[in-house]
Amino acid sequence: MLFGIIIFTAILSHLLPAGSYERELVDGRQRVIPGSYHTIEPTPLSFLDMFRSIPGGFQSAISIIFVVLASGIMFGILEKSGMIENAVGTFVKKLGHDRRMLIVVIMTFLFGFLGVFVGYENNIAMVPIAAITSLALGGDLMLAAGIAVGGITVGFGLSPVNPYTVGTGHTIAEMPMFSGWELRTLLCTMGLGVLAFFNVRYFKRILKNPKRSMSLGIETKGFDLSKDLKSYSMSANNYLLLGIFVFGIVAMLYGIFTFDWYIDEISSIFLMISIAAGLAARMGGREIAETALKSVAVVAPGAFMVGFATSIKVAMEMGNISDTIAFELSEVLSTLPTYASAVSMSFAQCGINLMIPSGSGQALATLPIMIPLGEVLGLTRQTTILAFQIGDGVTNLFNPTLGGLIAMLAMCRIPFDRWLRFIFPIIGILLIISWIVLLFSVYIDWGPV
Repeated sequence: MLFGIIIFTAILSHLLPAGSYERELVDGRQRVIPGSYHTIEPTPLSFLDMFRSIPGGFQSAISIIFVVLASGIMFGILEKSGMIENAVGTFVKKLGHDRRMLIVVIMTFLFGFLGVFVGYENNIAMVPIAAITSLALGGDLMLAAGIAVGGITVGFGLSPVNPYTVGTGHTIAEMPMFSGWELRTLLCTMGLGVLAFFNVRYFKRILKNPKRSMSLGIETKGFDLSKDLKSYSMSANNYLLLGIFVFGIVAMLYGIFTFDWYIDEISSIFLMISIAAGLAARMGGREIAETALKSVAVVAPGAFMVGFATSIKVAMEMGNISDTIAFELSEVLSTLPTYASAVSMSFAQCGINLMIPSGSGQALATLPIMIPLGEVLGLTRQTTILAFQIGDGVTNLFNPTLGGLIAMLAMCRIPFDRWLRFIFPIIGILLIISWIVLLFSVYIDWGPV
């Protein structure tokens, strides 16, 4: 599927004119200058260029690829120690199987809040916890993906305090940072509620008929509980390892919010946790090394897919067609009435997100164009940013060029095509709800505060 998209991108580079916006450096970041679009010398991808985009994608995504490997090593060592299994088994035992639907709802919102307040790629290492918990409850790996990948993606995409999308948008629009959080909080909560409802419905369906599971045939080794639920308890060493893990995560969050740490620093913390946990679990150097290599083998296919997916973005950059598509979409939007333009602007961002999967990168590339256009069409700046956020955030649930999504699905061992079958009905409901909220913002002439 991903290779097919690369081929399609190469074909588009021969059909669409190459073009570019002029950009200026603002606060250390490149920002598009509105009205500066111009065509440039065509750069259609040759047969060789199409394949060159693949190693280029791996080079571009190397940080995300490594954080997948580092998180896999960390959880491999923690899993080898028995701490994660004992912690999840004890948690499920204390709440009881009769409350497992409630656990699914709580876990969905918990991962959603991680997306809201912690970020996206920052949460990759938390995904296996959902996998172990789902199997302990009697669910499957697709339910785990619905809880963790769905929760993090919806929470991050519709977050009222997302610094990459809302924060960048408010900076460009010269508005109070994170203003209008009330309406965005309502939308985010409704989105997580819809996801929780679908997760519970899917869980009930596979409990009634296990053959309807969408993860049949996928290896669950390493995620399954190895003994009866009643026999689980936490030892002193388990608590020590849990403390090391929690301390490491807290240190990571402190660095993210205080020192602007990102992927490389997060990977470093995961490696520190891995070594500390291995020593605390009384593993020798050889055992730590062997566990790390086995863990890398488990997550390597997902890490490979991250680089492969990023190749699509690289191919578009090589063909210089991303700015052309953004320009043509803005030209179409300029002819629409107010309400239709708001929804269409959101829909256009869905398409642009496939080419520019970075939230902040997409904001810097499109909002300098969309904000003035929105004002011409009668949209407030707040509404334009909301349209952008919806288009970017909801599309993240199925964006094959988004490295973080591919990485988290890999941590759950869920193939991308199966994920699409699971998530598409949810995406439809989310878009309808989001567009209703967007139309409401147009109706009330939603202002900057």
